[in-house]
Amino acid sequence: MSAHLGRRSFMGGGLALSAGLAAGPWSAGPVRAAPAMGFDEARHLLSRTSFGVTPAEIQALEALDYTAAVDRLLADPRREAVTPAPGWIDMGPAELQRRQRAAEAGRKQGIDGKKLEVVLPVREQGRELKNWWVEEMIATDQPLVERMTLFWHGHFTSSLEKVRYPSSLFRQNALFRREALGNYARLLKAVARDPAMLIYLDGRASVARQPNENFTRELLELFTLGEGNYGESDIKAASRAFTGWSVDRESGAFVDRPGRHDDGQKTFLGKSGRFGGDEILKILLAHPRTAEMIVEKLWREFVSLRPDPVEVARLAASFRERGYEIRPLMRELFLSAAFRDRANRGALIKSPVDLIVGSVHVLGLPVPEKTGLVRMLQGLGQVPFNPPNVKGWAGGESWISTYTLLLRQQFVRRMIEATTVAPMEGGMRMADRPNRRADRREQLPAVDPKMAMEPPRSVEGRSLRNAGNEVRLGPSLAGIDSATLLRTLLPVEPVDGVTMNGSAGAVVASALLDTSYQLK
Repeated sequence: MSAHLGRRSFMGGGLALSAGLAAGPWSAGPVRAAPAMGFDEARHLLSRTSFGVTPAEIQALEALDYTAAVDRLLADPRREAVTPAPGWIDMGPAELQRRQRAAEAGRKQGIDGKKLEVVLPVREQGRELKNWWVEEMIATDQPLVERMTLFWHGHFTSSLEKVRYPSSLFRQNALFRREALGNYARLLKAVARDPAMLIYLDGRASVARQPNENFTRELLELFTLGEGNYGESDIKAASRAFTGWSVDRESGAFVDRPGRHDDGQKTFLGKSGRFGGDEILKILLAHPRTAEMIVEKLWREFVSLRPDPVEVARLAASFRERGYEIRPLMRELFLSAAFRDRANRGALIKSPVDLIVGSVHVLGLPVPEKTGLVRMLQGLGQVPFNPPNVKGWAGGESWISTYTLLLRQQFVRRMIEATTVAPMEGGMRMADRPNRRADRREQLPAVDPKMAMEPPRSVEGRSLRNAGNEVRLGPSLAGIDSATLLRTLLPVEPVDGVTMNGSAGAVVASALLDTSYQLK
């Protein structure tokens, strides 16, 4: 099975995704220098900066000059979530652990020798936290801020599985949102003191007599310089510098313990002094490689899987000269010739969050209970607050294999069926109201949790291509001609052959199940 990926081709996870754009509305060619950017370029810009895109959202931008559209997307970024926070975010870790032990003791004691089904606070808060963020991604009217929040979560990873204190992950997420388009230097300094990070990478137990190197290794390899730009002696020196930074066990807040800090002489990246953590960070931010590494990651996230070394060097120099301001960097990236190059349309694979959250947005599906969506994300390998390891999600080609492509299409097919058939166990249904992100927070579908983890299968003897063959169109897609629907949903020409002779609902269903719908 093949999928268009600009002009490039590669093998990923056993699935060949090949290139070559056919003639048609997606055909390659020079970007026209017209005052209005037009439908297709507006769609491309929004597909890279949002979770799913509707015809109305494209039409709101297409008449603008491209630069004006970029400036609109970057103007006044929201620094706080619109979704109300869970009620337990002020609970300290000591209190949470007391409740956890009491719940576990109650479960073990049971009644008449039988274990009780007891809700464990850590697990329940973790479930609510994941649901909360998925809801925010759906509800927000500034999806670029959420995309950047997710990007920083994948860059500065921390996991519920190890941290086991959901409130600290909530606060870390709030930090990523505040600095989503803010300042990287400020973000890096805050992350180094972040309680979730100190727990996740064992910094809270790092003291002068026994420095822990876990945080420092990831700081150098993943957050700043990258492999090959430092040595073991630099790791050891920096680890000594961060000793004494810890977490209060009662409140869960950051605490600096000077009595546990190594105040001795250190040599780091050729510089010597009685460095503390802030001095190490200052040295790293002055190193050209730090800015280059961030630009490379942003390039792979928003432009293409192969960063242009010349453009990376140019953008990184500007990024560092401006004091690591993120918003001007993103503006330059979106205005770059590479981002606008038609060969890069459809050159990225949608992450599971892109696919699931984006499909919910495009279809206008009401989802009051988000657990089913989180289970879908788990099945596809991207659960918010639970990245697989310190490197986060590999992304790119790793998202697609022969199996995961079928699984992705199965989830999309079930979303399609949910708009047309009777609800399944609390069911999905199409809302009869405007498709506005902010309005959907209170009425969005319980998805049958069982369906999320089942392997791909045919339904009632039908093939995947014929299952759920028509979507009941909501306000966001109703009344739109078939050609526009196709140009909205697919970044490149269809791979598997989209139905164009049937109803608009059949065109949408066919497009959603086409392999190219997996691209952006």
